[in-house]
Amino acid sequence: MPSPHPLSKLVRLTTLLAILLFTSAVSAQQAPDPSFQKWVKDFRSTAIKNGISGEVYDRAFEGITSPDQWVLDKAAYQPEFKAPVWQYFDNRVQKRAVEKGKKEKQKLQPWLEKIEQRFGVDPNYLLAIWSVESSFGGILENEEVMRNVIRSLATLAYADPQRKKFGRQQLLAALKILQSGDIDESHLTGSWAGAMGHTQFIPTSYQAYAVDIDGDGKRDIWNSVPDALATAANLLASNGWRKGEPWGFEVTIPERKLPAGTLTIAEWEKLGVKRANGEPFPDRNAKAELKLPDGRNGPAFLMMKNFFVIKRYNNSDRYATAIGLLGDQIGGAPGLVKDWKRPFTPIDSAQVEELQKLLQEKGFYKGEIDGKAGSGTRKAIRAFEESAGVEVQGYPSKEVLELLQSQ
Repeated sequence: MPSPHPLSKLVRLTTLLAILLFTSAVSAQQAPDPSFQKWVKDFRSTAIKNGISGEVYDRAFEGITSPDQWVLDKAAYQPEFKAPVWQYFDNRVQKRAVEKGKKEKQKLQPWLEKIEQRFGVDPNYLLAIWSVESSFGGILENEEVMRNVIRSLATLAYADPQRKKFGRQQLLAALKILQSGDIDESHLTGSWAGAMGHTQFIPTSYQAYAVDIDGDGKRDIWNSVPDALATAANLLASNGWRKGEPWGFEVTIPERKLPAGTLTIAEWEKLGVKRANGEPFPDRNAKAELKLPDGRNGPAFLMMKNFFVIKRYNNSDRYATAIGLLGDQIGGAPGLVKDWKRPFTPIDSAQVEELQKLLQEKGFYKGEIDGKAGSGTRKAIRAFEESAGVEVQGYPSKEVLELLQSQ
């Protein structure tokens, strides 16, 4: 047998060292934490006082011997800046999401009709929520993001001073979900904050709104899309969703200053507010509030009652507007008459995906090829622009894509 080349020895030694370092890191991450274990033992009595059996509690914490540092890192992370309006909507109200929503609508039509009949909620907005919350369930397949809910919430309750109360409350609710038999320990997964299933419900919201619409005896928002969408519909219906009413209208506004607050549509019309598409308002007596998410030079909207109901799902004007716009387009409506202000020429999600692939090929990008221009993509764009000797902006633009293609 020939003697191994010196370079081969170096490669093997480097590989061995990498394996040892990885194993050491994993071991350190999973090393038992006596203080955490004591906390778990002490919290057992609290759980039992709240109606959770000792057997369920012990089974839920079996094999959990340390807090999840990843959860604490996520909880501590504060973005350096708030995403500009155009970026928020480009990453959510996009061509790919609309097309996927339409396909899922056809596939789930009988269930969607049943859900609408029971709760009175337009299925288009349920599909939009499903898209925004979990990419139509795609996020549930990401094992790095989806964690053991019991461990995540126990971690927050034990080690996060700001979320200790939240962690305890949600942990008790999650244990009650296990006790109900709707899901077992191995499938009780969620985000770092315990948001669960296709439509991302925290445990207390699950308890309040979860629905078994497929009739299998379990309220399973993790594996049953009908249950997950019905649960979202129940939340909206329970918070005052008005059947058959729009969430809002894109409008044009006059140059003069307009009042804040709620007026009737007729009153807004007298002030010079009109529908952007030129059509008449269906109900001039309905009340609405004017919203300008991107200032006076961006799209303007008159928001109706259902907009504020969507905010009970996520108390954000941007979120509720995105759900409304995406739901409209899944239902076949055109996009905005007046687009968001962007300092570049926009590209669609398929083109963003191509941009990410090209950045990856050139060694600038290591993230997912998902068609969403998140912070990793923007950082990679800035690095590429700097290397190319052009103005560094970091936008997922047609200009950057063409520059990448030319090289």
